[in-house]
Formats: sequence, C-alpha cells, structure tokens
Amino acid sequence: MTMGLTVTLVVIVLIALLIFALISFYNSTIKLRNFVQNAWAQIDVQLKRRADLIPNLVETVKGYASHEKETFENVTKARSEALNAQSIEQRQQAENALSGALKSLFAVAESYPELKASENFSKLQGELAETEDKIAYSRQFYNDTTMKYNTKIQTFPGNVLAGFMGFDHIPYFEAVETSDREAVKVEF
Repeated sequence: MTMGLTVTLVVIVLIALLIFALISFYNSTIKLRNFVQNAWAQIDVQLKRRADLIPNLVETVKGYASHEKETFENVTKARSEALNAQSIEQRQQAENALSGALKSLFAVAESYPELKASENFSKLQGELAETEDKIAYSRQFYNDTTMKYNTKIQTFPGNVLAGFMGFDHIPYFEAVETSDREAVKVEF
C-alpha cells in the first residue's frame, strides 16, 4: 500500500468514528431528554389527581365550617393557578402555594371534631396523603432523570456539543421557600 492510501484510509476511519460518536451523543441525549419529559408528565398526572381531590375536600370541609370562606377561596385560587401554570418554574411556585393553602385548610379542619370523624373526610384525607407520596416520588424521579440529562450536556464532550445541537439545561423541581419544603400534614 502506498503512504497516500494509508493516510486516506486513516482519515476516513477517523471521520467515520467522529460521525458515529456525534450520532451516538445526539441519540442518547434525545433519549435522556425524553425521559425527563416523561418524568415531568408523571408529576403532572399526580398534581392533576391532587387538584381533582381538592374540590371534594373543600366541599366536605365547607359543610362543617361554612364561616371559613377566606380559606376556601385561597385553596380554590391556588388550585386554579396551579392548573393554569405554563412553565416548570410557574408550576413549582403555584404548587407550593397550593400546598400552603392546603395546610390552612387542614388547620381549619382540626377545629371541627365531627369533621375529623367524618368517613368521607377521612377517605379524602387518605387519598390526598397517598397522592402527596406519589408526587414526592415523581418529583424525585424527575430530578434524578434531569440530573442525568444535565450532567450529560455539562460534561465533556457534551458541554461542547450540546449548544450546537440545541440541548439546554433543564431546571429541577424544587420547593421555592423553606416553608414550602415541609410536607402537607394530613394527620388528625
């Protein structure tokens, strides 16, 4: 073989390896981004389930504590804002506000022993607690998946290639204020 042919073959092999590496990076990053989007969809499912439980819970509490109008309005407003949030950041803030409003609702419920004894309220309370657990798990899964994606695009060679291929940082789902980091208490 001549020297020119050997150099040409080496260059062709290197170009083929580079193209393969780029395709591999692109495909694996798309796969991770899809996992992140799926994880967000799972959070969304649980948040919608919680939002669906809230009107029933409010109506049950209203029957016992009709003079607590401001609390009911705050829960309803927070629920509406959570359902209408568009971005991840807006959704985080709205869901944290909803958690705070639910804390107020449960504080009102604690003042009514007959409400705490209500089978319907106990059932709704249990479903909400179960949903909160699912939300926590879904948030953890989302954040774990987001971490893998963000790590891939922030480490070499991903940090060089990601911008050119349109891959951007995805934010984690976090509690905004320290009071929002506390779980919604549903124990009576």
